Amino acid sequence: MIVKTYEISGPCAFVPSRIADTRGWFAETFRHDLFARHCGDAAFVQDNESCSLAVGTVRGLHYQRPPHAQGKLVRCTAGAIMDVAVDIRAGSPTYGHWIAETLTPDNGTQLWIPPGFAHGFCTLLPDTVVAYKVTDYYCAECDLGMRWNDPALAIAWPDLANPASLSPKDRAQPLLCERPAHFFFEELAACA
Repeated sequence: MIVKTYEISGPCAFVPSRIADTRGWFAETFRHDLFARHCGDAAFVQDNESCSLAVGTVRGLHYQRPPHAQGKLVRCTAGAIMDVAVDIRAGSPTYGHWIAETLTPDNGTQLWIPPGFAHGFCTLLPDTVVAYKVTDYYCAECDLGMRWNDPALAIAWPDLANPASLSPKDRAQPLLCERPAHFFFEELAACA
């Protein structure tokens, strides 16, 4: 498995090595020892899955604040997405910066989005299914987000991103500058 890191500390992409033969292929999709070496010793407690029917569906940007902050290990099992992680750790040298990865069943890539990052995606194909593991249970009181197209973030969403696809909750999200700090770079760096 290849591990890809970014200029923003925290997120990692895991790209499986596939062993192919005439029947198809085999790949390890998760190894706790490899994950822990690059991302820390996270315990996954819940698996989630979403299906988006239309191309250009935008979901996000979402996160859970402490005490129920979630790390997410995201993969696409049907269709394709542009997956985005935004650094929202106050005091981080990359605060407000983002990274993106194209996730598809064909590339098998998984994106680790640690606590302290907002997450969102845009579907690139119809009937897209996204599956992800999380490190804490869903908590409605801690469920927050920010506007997907916040000009201060300047995320380069694909041209096919459809604002009409946003949920009512996502349409009402505030800008990043309107959210209080919930994560602090020094605290999270000390835990890594």
